Amino acid sequence: MTATPLDRRLNAYRADLADARLQGRVAADRFVAGLPRAVVLPVAPLHARPDVHSGRDSELIYGETVRVFEMCNGWAWVQSDADGYVGYAPASALGSAAGLATHRVTALATFVYQRADIKAPVLARLPFGARLHVTAEDAGFAVLADGGFVFEGHVAPASRAETDFVEVAARFLGVPYLWGGRSSLGLDCSALVQTALSACGIACPRDSDMQEAGLGAVVAAPVAGHELRRGDLVFWRGHVAIAMGEGRILHANAHHMAVATEDADSAIARIAAGGSAITSVRRLAGARAT
Repeated sequence: MTATPLDRRLNAYRADLADARLQGRVAADRFVAGLPRAVVLPVAPLHARPDVHSGRDSELIYGETVRVFEMCNGWAWVQSDADGYVGYAPASALGSAAGLATHRVTALATFVYQRADIKAPVLARLPFGARLHVTAEDAGFAVLADGGFVFEGHVAPASRAETDFVEVAARFLGVPYLWGGRSSLGLDCSALVQTALSACGIACPRDSDMQEAGLGAVVAAPVAGHELRRGDLVFWRGHVAIAMGEGRILHANAHHMAVATEDADSAIARIAAGGSAITSVRRLAGARAT
């Protein structure tokens, strides 16, 4: 067995049950391969424990797939295929994983209509990044395999990546801050970074400590706002912001309770006054400087 415990956020193991892929690395009474399932609600919370009062650690987005290791008392113990995060989701949020996603939602939010008509009844409201299985086009609407119609201008082929993650993140200005949130209905600082990078086809872990450990290369810490290059990621303990250039940063934060942009030096000073200094600034290879 490994001497250092595996990160439980990214590895599904308990004393009684564990992911079969961890056999030989962790101790557990039983190992299971898990079953593939897909998220069928617009957004589903992911908890550390099977308890609605345990708080939200992260979220799953419509169309994302997971591996289910246990179903019990209305809860599913899962690992997300999107970012590897492990937690408990409501069992009602999951359905068949049949059919790969062909498209993704590119608008901050879009509606699923009962038919190809903007006056038709609305079946659901889907957030940015939702994965869709589109089977046809009908009068300007994408026809979904599981029923419903989405305005065609709000979706793009899943294989078509965005090219500027800073611009993608800036679309979220004003979206409410939500601890553990990971959608355009509400999200936290690391989710904003993850969502923007993922839209550009760049793999990104879920939490800010994981991002600081695994994204890009360290360029400076501490740093003045005017020294930040557009696309730099600025890290504090438990927080991350995106440099926009010209001495400004963009971040989902509890000070504004929203995604906001502000003067970098002012934000750095305010956060420092609260007892937190910059821990690192990291730069992604190939990030656009303008």
